[in-house]
Parts: sequence; C-alpha cells; structure tokens
Amino acid sequence: MSRNRSGFRAVAFAFLIVMAFATLPSPLYGLYRERDGLSALTITVVYAIFAGGTIAALLAVPALAGRIGRRGVMLAAVATMMVAAGLLAAWKALPGLLLGRLITGIAVGLVAGTATTYLIELYIRRDPNGSPIRPRNIGTAVNVGALGIGPLFAGCLAAWARRPLTVPYLVWIVLGAFALAGLAAAPETAAPAPPAPTEKTGPRSRAARIPVPAGTATLAAFSANGLFAGLSGLLLATTFHHPSHALAGATLFVVFSAGVVAQLATTSLRAPQVLAFGTVSMLVGLVLLVTSVRLSTPSLALFLVGGAFIGAGAGAVFKGTTGLVLEAASPQDRLAMTSQLLIALFIGLSIPVIGAGVALDQGASAPDTVLGFAILVGLGVTAAGWELLGGAPKAAKQLA
Repeated sequence: MSRNRSGFRAVAFAFLIVMAFATLPSPLYGLYRERDGLSALTITVVYAIFAGGTIAALLAVPALAGRIGRRGVMLAAVATMMVAAGLLAAWKALPGLLLGRLITGIAVGLVAGTATTYLIELYIRRDPNGSPIRPRNIGTAVNVGALGIGPLFAGCLAAWARRPLTVPYLVWIVLGAFALAGLAAAPETAAPAPPAPTEKTGPRSRAARIPVPAGTATLAAFSANGLFAGLSGLLLATTFHHPSHALAGATLFVVFSAGVVAQLATTSLRAPQVLAFGTVSMLVGLVLLVTSVRLSTPSLALFLVGGAFIGAGAGAVFKGTTGLVLEAASPQDRLAMTSQLLIALFIGLSIPVIGAGVALDQGASAPDTVLGFAILVGLGVTAAGWELLGGAPKAAKQLA
C-alpha cells in the first residue's frame, strides 16, 4: 500500500514538471526574438513543431504502454524532457530552439497520454473500493495547472536573473533527476493482455473513439489558452505597452491557475454541470478579452480578468468532457480515450495560435485578430457544449 501511495506522488510530480516544461519558454520568446531576429511567423512555426511532436507521441502512447508499461512510458517522458532541456540550454541558435521544442513535444505527449490513467490505476490498487473520480480530478488539475507554473518561473527569472535562456532549463534538468528517482521506485500497473481475450478486447480498444463534440469542445476551449501562451507576451508589449517578461509569465499563470480553481470549485458537480459552467465562463472571458483590446485605451486589467475567465472555462470544459468520456469508457479504453482528448487539447493550444500569428505577420491588427479568433472559439465551444449537454446519453452510446 505504501509503495502505491509513494508511487502516486512520484507520478504526479513527474507529470507536473513535464507539463510545466511544455510552456516554460512562453514568456522567453521576446528574448528569443531579440537573439535570433524571429518574426511572429517564426514563433508560430516553433509552436507547430511542438504540436507535431506532442500529437505524434500521444498517438504512439497506447501501443508503447502495452510494450513497456505505464512506468516505462513515464520514465521515457522525463528522460526525453531532460534531453530537450539540455539541448535548449546548450544550443544557442534557432535550430536548437526548433529541435528542443520538437523533443519537448514528444516528452509532453508521452507523459500527458499516460499519467492520468497511471494515477487512477495506482489509486485503485491502493483502495480497490475507491472511486476513480479523485485521481482523475488530480490528473486533470495537474494537466492544466502545471502549464501556468513553468511560465511564471521562467518569466520571473527573465526579469530578475542572469542568463534567463539557460538557467530555467538547468533547473528543470535537476527536477527531472528527482522525478526519475521517484518513478524508479513506483510500481507498474499495466498487466500484459492475456492471449485468449485479445481477439475480443483488442479490436474494441483500437476502435474506441471519443465523441466528436467532446474533442471539439476541448480543442476550442484550449485554443483561447493557446492564444495567451503564444501571443500574450507580444500583446502585452505592443497593445498594452507592458513588455515585462515577469508580467508575461504571471499572465499565463493566472490563466492556467484559474482552470485549476474552476476544477476544484466544481468537485461536487456532475460532469454535464461542469461543462455548462465552463462554456459560460469561456464566453464571458472571450467578450472581456475582445473588449480589453478594442477600447480606445486598451485595458490591461480587463485583459487579465478576461484571461482568468477563459482559463477557468477551459479547465472546467476539459474536466467536464473528460468526465463524460471516461465515465462511459471501459477500463481497457481509458488510455486511448485520454490520449484522444489530449490530442484535441494540444491541437487547441498550438495550431489555432499559428493562424493568429500568420494573420499578425500579414499585417492584421491585434484587435481584429483577437476579434476573429474569439468569434471562432466562441462558436466552437457553444456548438460542442450544446451537443454534449443535449445528447450526453447519445455520446455515451457512441463509446459502447
């Protein structure tokens, strides 16, 4: 029992540091622009490469976990993150940034596609009569909240410490070493599938698919978070005339931490209610975001409040859709379902912001870009939420 408990903590810690590393460089892109002369379009290419690595790893996770187990995937994720951190610290040029972010994406995909399922299994092994809701909520909270910790840390270092493009990565290498030590002692939970039932259960796992509205809701919700992660530093500097790296990091911390607060505050609500709350919060946040940049004197306070509402909405939407999907999924399908939801999440975090970056690079104004972006995200979240809330039984049948 104690090994399962310590293993649970080790997995949660490893999950936290790898996910924090995903957004660690976000407030540093202004420094990368100065160092390498990067355009907004080049920054979006960096995001595209990160997204490609993440999605490729998420697609590979179910098969990989079947071969090397949950712990093996987690160990590989942390080791890969450490390689990426070392590369980003040592290779001071654009190719190093591109390759480092590609490897980062692989690490993030490996850990994101494995950790929540691993946490649930460790918890159930410790308490066979326990509900999977608590470890699932911890997993979703870490998944969202960690994305704000890395930028806050890196932004503060960029503002007040020397060598801001080196020190954060060295710190994360040290954290990775602690994570590897903890994971080495964690028990494995994935038992190899017995030969006889393979014919029966194998096709089910391969055929398992999340409902399209669940993927759409997650993608649309995290598109707004992706806008903050990719372009908040630029908007703060050009629209609000606050180029502080610490402020850029704090902004992302506010956005993603609000998602965790929303998840914790909705513990007593059922998944459809959480999803409804998230949808409303997203819409309010998008209105505030558009208003903040379109006022005659742009309002930084309104921008931050809008970001908090958007972050809370994204966290609640992700928790609600995850609850709807995993409650209807069989145990052997949970890993595949989680991976598919996370693919939608990281597409949302990465791909739409590329379109916004291209628009800005082609001369579109920041207020018009934000307005167009908000309309698309609002329509996506509303349509997907309406379909899920009106057809939760149908969504469950799609998983059967």
